[in-house]
Amino acid sequence: MKTEQIVAEIVKAGAFKAAPIEQESYVLDRSFRDICASNGCGTYDKCWTCPPCIGDIDELIARVNTFPHGVLYQTVGEIEDSYDFEGMMEVGEKHARLGQEIQAKVVAKIPGRTLHLSCGGCHLCPECAKRVDEPCRHPDLALAPMEGYGFDVYNTAKATPLKYVNGTNTVTYFGIVLFDSAE
Repeated sequence: MKTEQIVAEIVKAGAFKAAPIEQESYVLDRSFRDICASNGCGTYDKCWTCPPCIGDIDELIARVNTFPHGVLYQTVGEIEDSYDFEGMMEVGEKHARLGQEIQAKVVAKIPGRTLHLSCGGCHLCPECAKRVDEPCRHPDLALAPMEGYGFDVYNTAKATPLKYVNGTNTVTYFGIVLFDSAE
């Protein structure tokens, strides 16, 4: 599958926009693990797809760097104002559903190795099984966050035509599909 075809299929699945990105444009920084550890989102060590549960940051960054190609995509949603936490969560859940759609309809068709990352917490279950000390209920569907793998999403997006901020009273979430070959 050619990169342009992956971009088109991701947009067809419902992404606001998507753009190709090459390995040299990935901006990775281990300090993003420290940001996760500050637990601003409330999922640090409370979600199987979030740090520290996903593994050592240096190993995750090394894994990302084994993928020469990627497609960065985004979900943009309107919110009432910058304090509309409920609206942000609704758009976050929409992004999580989009990630599942992309996983099933696009990533599954890409030959070779892939790594699909999304935004914080996978949002598949109303309450992550980690919170009740049980194994992940959907390990084949759960997506880890880009930041958990060390991505500086803001600076990574700068290498693409995708905007990090898409206007007043909007919220933007990102995901990325990494892959070995672009036919």
